[in-house]
Amino acid sequence: MSRSKSRPLRWIIVASAFALIPAPASVGAQDGGFASYLQFLSARARGEGVSERTIAAMTAGLTYNPRVIALDRSQPGGNPTTTSSSYAAFEPYRRSHVDAARINGGRRQYAAMAGQAAAFERRYGVPLPILLAIWGHETNYGSYTGDFDLARSLATLAYDGRRRELFATEFVALLKMVDRGVPRYRLKGSWAGAFGNPQFLPSVYLRVAADGDGDGFADIWSSRADTVASIGNYLRDAGWRAGEPWGIAVDVPAGFNRNRLGSTLASPRCAAVFARHSGWKTMREWRALGVVPRKGYWPRDTVMASLIEPDGPGRTAYLLTGNYRVILDYNCSNYYALSVGLLADAIAS
Repeated sequence: MSRSKSRPLRWIIVASAFALIPAPASVGAQDGGFASYLQFLSARARGEGVSERTIAAMTAGLTYNPRVIALDRSQPGGNPTTTSSSYAAFEPYRRSHVDAARINGGRRQYAAMAGQAAAFERRYGVPLPILLAIWGHETNYGSYTGDFDLARSLATLAYDGRRRELFATEFVALLKMVDRGVPRYRLKGSWAGAFGNPQFLPSVYLRVAADGDGDGFADIWSSRADTVASIGNYLRDAGWRAGEPWGIAVDVPAGFNRNRLGSTLASPRCAAVFARHSGWKTMREWRALGVVPRKGYWPRDTVMASLIEPDGPGRTAYLLTGNYRVILDYNCSNYYALSVGLLADAIAS
């Protein structure tokens, strides 16, 4: 339950002042400004109900981390999965992300959870291999989850100012996690604030982290059941439709008229990613156009799907259902979502 609508006046005054702070100009000048900015974050956390004990524990000795800002600013401006000219690029990505190590690791996890698979699918509506494939992509089944101090990273990114509101919100959410009983030593992760087996941000943990083993705590760091339950909760909340596949690999006939497949819809998010998809048609309509599944399997005729040809015409294409777009909600990259689907298929086979 948020208290954001009834924040105290002192929080509003502090927030208004710090909203005008420019991005820091040099690393050497950080100490005083960063320490003052922590007072703003503390006031915001206090206004949202975080305990004084947690605020003190999480801000004591916290310092600016220039390494985090260097990593943030070195990120590429574009995503190769979003450009219509990036043909012949998915196949190398697929080979490196749907590889033998991830497939075998996923199959071992699947075998270990065989007795729980039906229960998880009933509860969340998502096949276990999909949940495991996301875990495999995010952290290689927990083999590396990051070692940056989350409080330091999030406070630094908020202070930098480029995406201030996002990271200030995540910093306060991190403190709320501590109030919920998450121990300080668990709060390590990526430089950008994601953590645990599924690489959740703090606000996502607060929203969907689930207790899959019944011990009263959502442990997405060391519990297989909690990790899988939390990913399942995320996908269910994002709109996963039980009983539908994510998509199928298909062949498109020679001479296929792609000009009539365009979509007039504009996505409000990740527009370039969705621009790679055709308009929607039913599976029956795709079959009538001569599209042929590579493994002879057709979902039911009324399932809606769009077409993507990630390596260009004449190569493997995919019909993508609404569940594919749920995977995109987790990470809005066509290459990521395709690889999750293909890894899940390999784990289940």
